[in-house]
Amino acid sequence: MSRIEDALKKASEKRDENRRREPETVPSVEPVAAPVMEAASPVDASLDFSPLQSDCLDRARQQRMLVAMNEPISLAAEEFRKLKQSLVRKTKREGFQNTILVTSGTVGEGKSVTAVNLAISLAQEFDHTVLLVDADIRSPSCHELLCMENGYGLSDCLVDGSPIGKGLVKTGIGKLSFLSAGSPVPNVGELLASKRMAESLAEMKNRYADRYIIIDSPPVLPFAESRNLSRLADGVVLVIKEGQASQADLRDTIEALQGSNILGAVYTQASRMHRSLNADAYMKYKYYHYAS
Repeated sequence: MSRIEDALKKASEKRDENRRREPETVPSVEPVAAPVMEAASPVDASLDFSPLQSDCLDRARQQRMLVAMNEPISLAAEEFRKLKQSLVRKTKREGFQNTILVTSGTVGEGKSVTAVNLAISLAQEFDHTVLLVDADIRSPSCHELLCMENGYGLSDCLVDGSPIGKGLVKTGIGKLSFLSAGSPVPNVGELLASKRMAESLAEMKNRYADRYIIIDSPPVLPFAESRNLSRLADGVVLVIKEGQASQADLRDTIEALQGSNILGAVYTQASRMHRSLNADAYMKYKYYHYAS
């Protein structure tokens, strides 16, 4: 945990220099109607790739935040490849631990961008299929990054008691499937802490032996959902934006995740890396350092 502590200290030191906080932004994208999916009894239906999904993929290819797909030779994409390789090593040490929760302490630290790009990077490999789950039901954004609609998704499946396969959509990006957050519900915390959620996650986890499940979850400090989900996942990746939260906030985040398996921290908007590199694309994103 020492390298995580170092990352926390660096983040705290930069806080006073960054009083004007930049919220996590997602480029404005005109939603495209999601295709109607047929109900399926297995978790992963055999999904056809429709013309509407093809249109979504065309739009996603113009999405500047999807560096793992659209800027594959950039330094930012390389950082995601290194993150992927580190996670693959860690999750294969004792069997195949395939369920990874991506979260942050506070809002706007880059967790959704990290989750989507990590999922894309994993899906580009030959050995694994990937399911990206948007569990941030209060404020979903993965569908916007993928240029898709927030259609029938996780919350709908849980409320209706439907199989998760009913909400799965192929993205056309490697072997990546997507489960959107779904409809807003008033009792998000209770829903994600329910027995039905635990059973659904176990079903997703055990259906395919080679599948990685990447879960984008709400920030830890404002909401309780990630605390519950972190104990169901095999591992947690904590996203920390330089200067965003106080050191006390970051320590509270780690304390709240006690009992979960914190694999490491992704340090975003790192000024040290920004100063030392000249690549325009990399400076634009100023992405990632992974500490374990």
